[in-house]
Amino acid sequence: MTAAPEDTVLHRTENNVSWITLNRPEAMNAVTWAQRERVIALLAEASADPAVRAVVLTATGKGFCAGADLRGGPATGSATGSATGPATGPATGPVTGSGGGDRVAGDVARTIRLGAQRLITAVLDCEKPVLAAVNGTAAGIGSHLALACDLVIAAEGARFIEVFVRRGLVPDGGGAYLLPRLVGPQKAKELMFFGDAVPAPEAARLGLVNKVVAAEELQDTAREWAERLAQGPTRALAMIKQLVNASLDGDRAAALAAEATAQEINMTTADANEGVASFVERRTPKYLGR
Repeated sequence: MTAAPEDTVLHRTENNVSWITLNRPEAMNAVTWAQRERVIALLAEASADPAVRAVVLTATGKGFCAGADLRGGPATGSATGSATGPATGPATGPVTGSGGGDRVAGDVARTIRLGAQRLITAVLDCEKPVLAAVNGTAAGIGSHLALACDLVIAAEGARFIEVFVRRGLVPDGGGAYLLPRLVGPQKAKELMFFGDAVPAPEAARLGLVNKVVAAEELQDTAREWAERLAQGPTRALAMIKQLVNASLDGDRAAALAAEATAQEINMTTADANEGVASFVERRTPKYLGR
């Protein structure tokens, strides 16, 4: 019996932290069309909900996300996914045309743009800090899903794999955008050219991962970090995220102008006023996320 979509993405909010958990352990959490849409919706909800001040993205079982499972898509011909394709792997697979016939030029690009790329940009554009708790293998789009997060904590046994080249494919889901910004162009090309598995300790050395912990400590460490973020100045964190994400896409003048504008806007928030007041009064600030 196929699990209902709500069972394949578990969700709860605790202590102002939205926990989003991929729950298809039997498939190493290869993400289906329905799961992808659910995650995108939950990230949008987190942005809009003042009660949510941080997000954790994690998974059950031995795998974080083994790639895309294209068999979980809507009816054949949808622009946002494919009902055909390999069981797991990259987000690219055999795609049928908009009329259900043979594929025509533009179908693959449309599928990727409205599918894998929407998932990655949902993480990048979420207005709350998103922390990945990587419990196991993150391959293909699964690797990019983790690397798009603001902070990454990985279990010791986790691995990151740019699996696309093994299938003769070009990386999608923002891989060629994310990796060079994390490890530089030469190392990014090495990872993408060879598709070798990168163990968590090596991923941390390269700058792909912030912290590596024992598997049994992963959830507690993620909770500690996320709840610490949730107690911070939420709007300031959102603007910091936006500034850092945009910093490598423009020139110095644009970056400095964006920084000054962000500070101007942030100084109108209650948390900024609280931060300054607590400094003057020599006490611990109490941020409300507003």
